[in-house]
Amino acid sequence: MNAPKAAAPAAISDGNRVAKVIARAGICSRREAEVLIEQGRVTVNGTTLTKPGVKVTADDLVRVDGEKLPALDPPRLWRYNKPVGLVTSHKDERGRETVFDALPDHLPRVISIGRLDLNSEGLLLLTNDGGLARSMEHPSRGWTRRYRARVHGEIKDGMFEPLAKGVTIDGINYGPVQVKLDRKPGTNAWLTVSLNEGKNREVRRVMEHVGLKVSRLMRTAYGPFQLGSLKPGELVEMPHKVLKEQLGGDLPDIKKSTGRNSGGNKKS
Repeated sequence: MNAPKAAAPAAISDGNRVAKVIARAGICSRREAEVLIEQGRVTVNGTTLTKPGVKVTADDLVRVDGEKLPALDPPRLWRYNKPVGLVTSHKDERGRETVFDALPDHLPRVISIGRLDLNSEGLLLLTNDGGLARSMEHPSRGWTRRYRARVHGEIKDGMFEPLAKGVTIDGINYGPVQVKLDRKPGTNAWLTVSLNEGKNREVRRVMEHVGLKVSRLMRTAYGPFQLGSLKPGELVEMPHKVLKEQLGGDLPDIKKSTGRNSGGNKKS
């Protein structure tokens, strides 16, 4: 970057933090944007930033590595049936294939709303909007995540009742988990598991806590959004009308978060 380093411009009270604006434009996550700022790779109106606390408005010109930010698209949401064996990460240090490697090339850069681990499958929501993702993940929304789990082990009367009050496992507190026995063919059983938190490997850990081993785990719903008849690897965009019905005023207003920028988005 050719621009000389200078003191960061004063924060603008009615603007957005520049890292948020960069993330909203689909360049990277907010945390990654903060690292770019600390590395001196971001300028605002020609001034190189070194601290992430600066705010910008639509009148400011933000550049990353000398390039204007891409133009902002309206918030979009896709339902994706994640197959087993894909990592829900943009980069994997072990070189494994990720969800984002498997997506069609025509998609803009998207991020996941929550995660599914390597051996889990089913509904994964994807969006081009970081603000929308954080809003939909926030515990205050109270959305239920529903799973179908195939488990191995002995099913005993009342064994799931303590889970409805929440449990602590290895010092980690898990909120209420509702479990319904669907069917029990042989030594395996199919369960419907509903929870509101979705902590890392929560279903598997909670089932292990009551003596059951999960051999297959599929998410079937995330709040009002359903897996439905999607086949593994299939991707379907939700109509904007549905987003407005489900999210209402929580949909980010791109007019309030855009910078004076132009360009295009692409999948990373």
